[in-house]
This record gives sequence, structure tokens and C-alpha cells, in this order.
Amino acid sequence: MYLIDFIWYLIDILITFILANNISKNNFVSYCFSMKSVDVMKRIFRISLFISTVLLAISCSSDSNEVSEEEKPSEELIADYSYNESETEVMQLVNKHRKNIGLKELIKVNHISFKSEEHCNYMIANKKISHDNFIARSENIMSVMNAITVGENVAYNYKTSDAVMIAWLASKDHKKNIEGDYTHFGIAVKIDAENGRKYYTNIFAKI
Repeated sequence: MYLIDFIWYLIDILITFILANNISKNNFVSYCFSMKSVDVMKRIFRISLFISTVLLAISCSSDSNEVSEEEKPSEELIADYSYNESETEVMQLVNKHRKNIGLKELIKVNHISFKSEEHCNYMIANKKISHDNFIARSENIMSVMNAITVGENVAYNYKTSDAVMIAWLASKDHKKNIEGDYTHFGIAVKIDAENGRKYYTNIFAKI
């Protein structure tokens, strides 16, 4: 495409040059090689060379960007996750509730549970309940799992799975996630070794 544009540009310059100097078809060749036309032809050549250089630079830059994108390492899929009793119970309660209201049960995904565990460990380390870094987690799940949408529920200091489920369903936003248009989910329930309190992270995804 650049080459065609470049050729038409040269033709345009040439036509302009001919018209500006009142050159007929018969004496065009002789005029081009006359002393009077030498400076103009040099100018046309310099312009052509400049345009060619610019086009070449643009083309190389575009190729370099494409290569750098392809060379970016892909994010790792975590295939293994060991579920504790509390995690299994919460997942069962979530799917039981969805089934009771006519929704499809969610499919367990180990990678999503791993991301949930990461956040539980973060909350324990920082001694606070939060949705910090949710964008990073959701982008990871979208990238690795090809998820369309991602949602998240967190909780703290509920001793039993039934208790945390009751609390989530009593909250409009948490209930919306549990009953949302999702297909897969992951869960992590971790205990703070210093005080024995539980941290919960439940991530939902539509894949």
C-alpha cells in the first residue's frame, strides 16, 4: 500500500513540474536532461528518498511492535489445588442454593481457587478484609481461563460454612454474585495462625 501511494506521489510531482514549466510532450525528454532541469530533478530525487526512508521506518516500527507482543510470556495455568473441608462445604452450599432457585450449578476450577487462596493469604498478612488487587485477579482469570466476566465475595471471622453463606445471602451484592450469570467458580478458606480466625474468598467467572 505504501509503495502505491509513493508512486502516485511521484507522478503528481512530475505532472506539477511539467505544468509549472509549460513543457510539451515532444520536448519533455530533452528538457529533463537540460541544465535548467537538473536542480529540479535533484530536488524530486531528494524528496523521493526522504519519503522512502520515512515509509521504511514506519514499517520496521510496526513489525517490531508485533514481535514484542508475541514475545510476551503467557500466564501460567494452575492445575492443582487441594481443598480443605470448609472450602468443599462452601462450594456445595453455593451450588445447592443455585439449584434450589433453578440456576445451573457452577463448575469448580482449581486455577480460580488458587487465585482465591492468594487473596486470602494477602488478607491474613495485612490483617484486613478487602477486595484489594481484584482487577489484577480478574484480568489473570480472563487471560488464563478466557473468562468474560469475574465477580468476588470475601468474608472474615465466620466459624462455619453455613454462617458465611447466610451472611452472603443476606447481603444484596454478595447474593447477586452467588446467583449471578456465571459458569465457574473457585474458593479459598484460610485460617490466620495467630488468632485462629477464618478468611474467605469466593471468585466467580463466566467462561
